Amino acid sequence: MDVFGFPPTWQALSDPPGLLAMGGDLSPERLLHAYALGIFPWYSDGEPILWWTPDPRCVLLPNQIRVSKSLKKRLRKPYTVTTNRAFAQVMLHCATVDGRIDNTWISSEMHQAYNELHRLGYAHSIEVWLDTELIGGLYGLRLGRVFFGESMFSRATDGSKIALAALSVLCAKAGVNLIDCQVENPHLMSMGASLLPRLDFEHILGENVYADIDDRCWRLEERTKELL
Repeated sequence: MDVFGFPPTWQALSDPPGLLAMGGDLSPERLLHAYALGIFPWYSDGEPILWWTPDPRCVLLPNQIRVSKSLKKRLRKPYTVTTNRAFAQVMLHCATVDGRIDNTWISSEMHQAYNELHRLGYAHSIEVWLDTELIGGLYGLRLGRVFFGESMFSRATDGSKIALAALSVLCAKAGVNLIDCQVENPHLMSMGASLLPRLDFEHILGENVYADIDDRCWRLEERTKELL
């Protein structure tokens, strides 16, 4: 057991798959330590904090993103993609269901914790704008050469897909080698995500999370046709 109380990841349960630990807090120190080990929090409001490390792990290599013909056609519209312009707003949209804030898993505690990580320079957002309307986006953490994706949203067709495609291009330019998608779904797999055994994922983390990149590469404000 390590300094923050996490057991070895091989002790994660198979049912529910990937559950490793319960309790603790969402302090920046604990969160950064957890992500560096491939562990992330995921729990419902009112529950103890649950910590997960799925096996296999869903990942996306930035240079292997698949952009469909229909998405390429949509990208011809005058969308603008930015980074870190509206982090708190992106989190709120990710937690919004049918026009209402749903604290099912992005609780007020999670909002506070990840906005603090954003203030500290670890958590980042990708925003997709049509004129002045925010129509899609995602947020997550970057540690070294790994981006840990947390959640995406769409307020227009393909809004989240545009954000993910833009993230992949940005990561490739910035020298980020891996995008962690946590758990597979058809949306991610259709765009080129794949599954890695936990041990292989942890090996990649060990080689990349403490590497340095120039943070100036992370700044972005471009039209999609210029970016992609």
